[in-house]
Amino acid sequence: MAGFILWCILFVFCWPLALLALVAYPLVWLVCLPLRVLGIAVEGVFDVIGAIVTLPFTVLRKILK
Repeated sequence: MAGFILWCILFVFCWPLALLALVAYPLVWLVCLPLRVLGIAVEGVFDVIGAIVTLPFTVLRKILK
């Protein structure tokens, strides 16, 4: 809701810039989408590496309890 209110204020003060922002926002979102997917994949790889590194300590903790 705040984004819409800010856009309305921008539309009142500078309507060409507001219309440009309205058109450019979906294009920027489409360009950023592959980067988000790549970020999710890299985060998953780091989680797997962290799990592999901490696996021996987790097993030892369970055995010693």
